[in-house]
Amino acid sequence: MSSTPPDDLIGAFQIEGEPVRGRLARLGPAIDEILTGHDYPESVANLLGEACALAALVGSNLKFDGRLILQAQGSGPVRFVVADYDTSGGLRGYCRFDAEAVAEASQGFQRPGARSLLGEGVFVMTVDQGPDMDRYQGVTPIEGETLALCAEQYFAQSEQTPTRVRLAVGQADEGEGARWRAGGVLIQHIAEDDARGSTEEAWNRTQALFETLGEDELIDPRLASNTLLWRLFHEDGVRVFGSRPLRAFCRCSQHRIENVLKSFPPEDRIDMVEADGKIRVTCEYCSRVYAVEPASLEEAA
Repeated sequence: MSSTPPDDLIGAFQIEGEPVRGRLARLGPAIDEILTGHDYPESVANLLGEACALAALVGSNLKFDGRLILQAQGSGPVRFVVADYDTSGGLRGYCRFDAEAVAEASQGFQRPGARSLLGEGVFVMTVDQGPDMDRYQGVTPIEGETLALCAEQYFAQSEQTPTRVRLAVGQADEGEGARWRAGGVLIQHIAEDDARGSTEEAWNRTQALFETLGEDELIDPRLASNTLLWRLFHEDGVRVFGSRPLRAFCRCSQHRIENVLKSFPPEDRIDMVEADGKIRVTCEYCSRVYAVEPASLEEAA
């Protein structure tokens, strides 16, 4: 029996007796599937891995069935990065980038961060509550070199909630070759009230402990999530509220692809037909290729 702790989990926790709550995400096979679906340069894969971990951290706090879509876009070598989390635990992501520009931006850096890759732009979080509800969207400028700093700025401006985020992405070899891993932890300061009084000292102490967290710990396949939290917060104690699974999941399907193609005028669809008489569409997220018979679009139109 393997002694390796389980992966692809997101869990909530609370510092005992303190006004601090948080969530911890650990990703193994799910993030490896997402990142290996495309031939991403290392720096781009790292950016997308961070976006997926961050989307899980934020989206797992939704109190209804829906989706959290995290997107950053700018004028840099990476035009945009998007990560999509749904409350069933499904996770997908995609980057659009200029390979030559990414290679140039990577010169002199071991791994350029979000600001170097995205340039001037915006960081966007969209909450989708389903077809019968309006979407909620918050937008802030890309500030800071990492997506973690972008998220902290977002919560400070959009929700006035003091928040700290740490994200990590890397590869580990557990005997079957190098596989991508990702992790993230988010802590938030619960607002003080008449009953609690001032909570600033407790928040400052928790942040000091948070600063000791290493990126290598977040992606260590041998380190269980509960052990990691205990390492960080054992002085005060930490209460863990269970975890929920995460998985790589794309919403593309033959039916969805056919509906998209039906939205094009017939003359445009003619130009899409390949030599063997079929239209082929590749999903940007998972790289799955769909072959569609043009006649089936006419019959069902």
